[in-house]
Amino acid sequence: MKKREYNCGLDAAVDVVGGKWKALILWALHAAPRRFGDLHRNVQGISEKMLIQQLREMESYGLVHREVYHQVPPKVEYSLTDFGVSLNTALIPLGEWGERHMATIEAIPRD
Repeated sequence: MKKREYNCGLDAAVDVVGGKWKALILWALHAAPRRFGDLHRNVQGISEKMLIQQLREMESYGLVHREVYHQVPPKVEYSLTDFGVSLNTALIPLGEWGERHMATIEAIPRD
């Protein structure tokens, strides 16, 4: 795999958390580890296929840890790594900004 070069820190951060779902998954994992079904219920609108894809990508970045418990029935939990926690901490001010300006953003006409 080719090493990616970035123009600035924001470029690197957006590459890691880009897309519609990753920040929402990070937020859902913020409080505690979650099983797949719990994550699927908490990230409204995401398909199972997309959730699997996003979790794998986030695991490859080192944001998410996947713990497999060898029991019957099988149990898998997802949690944030320290790297994921640090990214989530950086996203909190962006979420607060969104909360403050949600009405304005919702009023913007879209095609």
